[in-house]
Amino acid sequence: MNQSAPILLPEKIARLQGPIIIFGASGFIGANLFEQLFRVRTDVFALTHDATKAWRLKLLDVPAENIVHCDILSNTSVQDVFGKIKPKIIFNLAAYGAYSKQKNVGLTYETNVLGTVNILENCSTDTVYIHAGSSSEYGFNCTAPKETDPVEPNSHYAVSKVSAAYTLDYYAKVNGINTLNLRLYSIYGGWEEPDRLIPRLIEEARKDNLPPLVSPDISRDFVYVDDCVDAFVQAALRVNKDIRGRSYNIATGQKTTMRELVDVTRQTFGIVQEPVWGSMNNRNWDLADWYGDPRAAEADLGWKASTTLSDGLRRTANWQISHEYENRVIPAFNTPTLNPVISPIIACYKDAQAIPCMYERLVKTFNDMKVRYEIIFVNDNSPDNSDEVLAEICAKDPNVIAIKHSRNFGSQSAFLSGMEIATGDSVVLMDGDLQDPPEVIPKFYEKWQEGYDVVYGVRVQREMAPQVHFFYKQFYRLFRKTAYINIPVDAGDFSMIDRKVVRELVNLPETEQFLRGLRAWVGFKQTGVDYVRPERMFGVSTNNWTKNIWWAKKAIFSFSFAPLELMTYAGFVLTGLSVLGILWQILAKFVFFPDTPAGLSTVIILVMFFGGINLLGISFLGEYISKIFEETKKRPKFIRTMVRKGQRVYKTAAEISTLVEQRKSK
Repeated sequence: MNQSAPILLPEKIARLQGPIIIFGASGFIGANLFEQLFRVRTDVFALTHDATKAWRLKLLDVPAENIVHCDILSNTSVQDVFGKIKPKIIFNLAAYGAYSKQKNVGLTYETNVLGTVNILENCSTDTVYIHAGSSSEYGFNCTAPKETDPVEPNSHYAVSKVSAAYTLDYYAKVNGINTLNLRLYSIYGGWEEPDRLIPRLIEEARKDNLPPLVSPDISRDFVYVDDCVDAFVQAALRVNKDIRGRSYNIATGQKTTMRELVDVTRQTFGIVQEPVWGSMNNRNWDLADWYGDPRAAEADLGWKASTTLSDGLRRTANWQISHEYENRVIPAFNTPTLNPVISPIIACYKDAQAIPCMYERLVKTFNDMKVRYEIIFVNDNSPDNSDEVLAEICAKDPNVIAIKHSRNFGSQSAFLSGMEIATGDSVVLMDGDLQDPPEVIPKFYEKWQEGYDVVYGVRVQREMAPQVHFFYKQFYRLFRKTAYINIPVDAGDFSMIDRKVVRELVNLPETEQFLRGLRAWVGFKQTGVDYVRPERMFGVSTNNWTKNIWWAKKAIFSFSFAPLELMTYAGFVLTGLSVLGILWQILAKFVFFPDTPAGLSTVIILVMFFGGINLLGISFLGEYISKIFEETKKRPKFIRTMVRKGQRVYKTAAEISTLVEQRKSK
């Protein structure tokens, strides 16, 4: 083969019709395909659902506007993507079950077959759809099979990929879809999982070592990833009505045993160490004669692998060096905190207008941050059409959960309801009226990444009447001085809370909860982030002076003994003044002013004064006793009547309880 031949010319990529979407772009081949296409054009979109592998897109520093979250198991989600982007070319590399650690048989068929159907259902005759098949489709018939030879799948994954291939053929013949299935052999190169054969082999070879090895007689057909990307581009350019629906082998046609692979590696990198064969167990589907016949791909697509094994191994080594493999790639692959899940919990009451805007801004924010998300909306029995709005969002985004309460329990209960069901590495508490701007979350995230367990928003300014703003500020300062714990001033519920803190808050037994106080009470490492709290975007605020006074009482009587202490001090002071008053009356009557008359007004004032003090003291006691009374009832903090996750709806108490328990264990 010609080692100096160009692998992928920019002119080819430029000739592709756009926009282009790549399903499974967070995977090995998908990331390479996206990276090379995006170097030439910007109308390429990386679609990903299994964001546990999105470390590649993060290290590639893909612009947020080019990353789209989509679940191919949800036809609504796929429809939404097609409606927004209107793609001309679709590359589908989304798959499940290819790796031994992917053992969910049901998900294998759902992803590889149902997901394919959902995408094809949204394609038109003007659309080009190129599918990533697998050489596993041939199964036991693995010795240089032609595409017309029978398939003999030897695993659930292989059966599912064969089913997808027949599905493509059906849609091509019946619906006229321009689609091709590329049966990929052993693709290797940059961005492959570090625990796979070639990356480990190259990593060790760069250190003049060899990794553990399987049997020397196992064979593969190794195709360098740049050649594979070229095959996808060529397929998209060459598909036509004469060949649509067909499958093509993307292979070199050369059988390479493990012994030959190691020999080439030792020669390429000058390794002296002898291999230790059988130091790693063979996989169940490893075969001795596994290689392909690529002649049809060359004849119909004009494609042929042009990278020798030695050249491909050297390029992979250079890729590892240029990408700081040990310092960047391996930590990103091994450390899930590089791609955490953030669970914003939005308490909604009369916020139907704001919910879609909140969702869009949250998704954009998380895409900018390149993190996974799980958005939880808690409809606290809102009288508007919040249910319908949330149902529509859930249907198109499986990462959204909607909870409905049986009545209005208040924002604190709504937050707790969401916290109990959240599985994120951290949660963000937000009001549904958009007065807690999603754009502040990246600042929270920075502090959280620095090691802070709680990051709360500090309202340096409120967009409201100056006198109201003044009273808010004074209350927070008074509350801080009277509380028996250190509660930050000007800090509301808007905050990012680490999962370990969330567990503690959820497990607190008290019924009457004031979260911003409990957040401070549980401790952990905390800090604040300044932000300006904007005015409500939609509707009218449900807050008023009466409700604000209720909140103030709730805060003070939950986290301060100052009212009781105040009455104690008042009792001492007033008793002392009373004794002094009696002494003065005696001295005035018998010594200084014998003609002093008895004062009716003085008696009335004293009676009213002390009576008022008594009533005030009793009212303070009543507030504390009412809290004791409320706690002794042990009523639930909230009652859920429905939980909606994606297109799944849980309505019965048993279903909801099971869901909550399952999510608690995550």
